[in-house]
Amino acid sequence: MTFRIREYHSADTDAILELWNTAKAKGYEAVYGLAEVIASCQKDHAVVAVSDGRVVGAAVARAAHEQGWIVFFSTFEEYRRQGIGSSLLAALETRMAPLGLSKLSILVPDSQDDSGVLDRAGFVDKNHLSYFEREIPVSEKERAVLRELGGRLLPSDLWQTVAGMQREKELLERRLVLPLSDPLLAEKFGVEPPRSIVLFGPPGTGKTTFAKAVASRLHWPFVEVFPARLAGDAKGLAGALRDTFTKISELDNVVVFIDEVEEIAAQRGGEPPAPLQGVTNELIKLIPTFRERPGRLLIVATNFIRALDDAFLRHGRFDYVIPIGLPDEQARDSIWRRYVPAATCEVVDIPEMVKRTDGFSPADIEFAARKASQRALEAAVYQKDDTVHDGPTTEDYLWAIGDTRMTVSTEMVGQFLEDIDSLARL
Repeated sequence: MTFRIREYHSADTDAILELWNTAKAKGYEAVYGLAEVIASCQKDHAVVAVSDGRVVGAAVARAAHEQGWIVFFSTFEEYRRQGIGSSLLAALETRMAPLGLSKLSILVPDSQDDSGVLDRAGFVDKNHLSYFEREIPVSEKERAVLRELGGRLLPSDLWQTVAGMQREKELLERRLVLPLSDPLLAEKFGVEPPRSIVLFGPPGTGKTTFAKAVASRLHWPFVEVFPARLAGDAKGLAGALRDTFTKISELDNVVVFIDEVEEIAAQRGGEPPAPLQGVTNELIKLIPTFRERPGRLLIVATNFIRALDDAFLRHGRFDYVIPIGLPDEQARDSIWRRYVPAATCEVVDIPEMVKRTDGFSPADIEFAARKASQRALEAAVYQKDDTVHDGPTTEDYLWAIGDTRMTVSTEMVGQFLEDIDSLARL
């Protein structure tokens, strides 16, 4: 068999793609993505092997300072062991020689059997090296879109900071994070990853916190849509909402969050129609379009799920309708420790504080903690005796708890439990 080595031509792109797909079909895990390989073919250095008019192998590389990196190297199976691989590597090195490189390197997956040709070409296996990588979740172009939308990448540890609420966390982990983070596994089991969900529950129970934690867990950008801010747009709220979702579609992966969605998706009806009915209609139309593409999740939250329009909640628009209740004992303990000064945690009776705040929302506990700290500060500054104040005491905290009006009433808790029975979809 005869072959020749030549420069890559743009007409060779289909052959590169065929080589790539053949390698992937054999289970080879590529270090560089196909888009990077094609870009290097066009902008960096690439050679191909041709036999009987067919491209049968290719080697592609790029230079970084004094080091060259081979980003793709492959030959069709039936053309191997005939010197093509060695010739490709030699030709590539010759073309890159004018760059003054001191080293030419290649990363080879364990499953790819190219050690023989690499040994013959003078490459040395660096056994002491391990390859690590982390995907950057947002490209520079997407960062510009995020800035325009007011979105951001959240810290990667938010999920761990949500203490307690184990039932809710486990439900979100299994229903949302698992299929969205591993769509191939989900497809294997016939699971359709969710595209949109509703979180409902009494005010201040942490629905926003859970939405952010899910985005953090997925390592996806988080975009919160504020209808009140869009209302001032010259196109009106419905038009601004449509433009916002159009802009969001430019992101590959994203968690979109709308809080207090009942403000723009309330029950329609009445004569004359309410001014926001057009906004509700627009949102109902936007959701199916949003759901068409993978890599995105819409989370809407409401304190009053009964107020939502029936058509808005129906199957096909939202995959799950998930209740988020008041914090359990473990969660309350964690919330108290977040707001009590570290030194004070050792001396105050946190278990008693946890017990006394059954029925408190996270916001209620934060308010009581800050109220106790303020009381202790004022006592230390304006005291009229010789009492030493090193920080808030258990007495300060219990006083603040007793002086805090709970956000969630017994009636609201009862309604929440009824809504779980009648509206939750888990």
